[in-house]
Amino acid sequence: MRCATLSRATQETAITISLNLDGAGQVDVHTGVGFFDHMLSAFGRHGLFDLKVQCEGDLEVDAHHTVEDVGIVLGDCFAAALGSKESVTRFAQAMVPMDEALVLSVVDISGRGELFWEVPIQVPQVGNFDTQLGHEFFAGLARNGGITLHMREIAGENAHHILEACFKAAGRALRFACELDSRVSGIPSTKGSL
Repeated sequence: MRCATLSRATQETAITISLNLDGAGQVDVHTGVGFFDHMLSAFGRHGLFDLKVQCEGDLEVDAHHTVEDVGIVLGDCFAAALGSKESVTRFAQAMVPMDEALVLSVVDISGRGELFWEVPIQVPQVGNFDTQLGHEFFAGLARNGGITLHMREIAGENAHHILEACFKAAGRALRFACELDSRVSGIPSTKGSL
């Protein structure tokens, strides 16, 4: 099983995350931010990742550190669970509709982690969740996971739908990119390393 459990503690957050890449979508998430818990649950369920997240953050300030730091630790978990990356599919994409919203996520487990975000959300908040934090989460995930991640809103009006489509699409794209391909021998790169 390709699994990782990592913890990170700062003056802003204390986080422990367990990730199983070959899971069944069993999710247990507690960040103190209800909307974010909902998004992480969608990510894990549609990625078929077994995911446990426990976070205590400085929510008296706002949710920024919580969301960003969970992305960082989750990215670290992906990197650790992928290990040498031998026989992974590497490239994948998923397009997910959520009512009127449509989001494309394209992934390369490249070792060169970066987020390319084209998701213009027109409202500042969903409930009490700052919509800019979607970018912060995926940036932490991509950079620390060594994942090139493109997120693009194709259509959308409702911010909840757009963000939920982002998390579902990223989960599915990562699921397919992380899957082992029996036809791939060794590292899927002409350089011999990722």
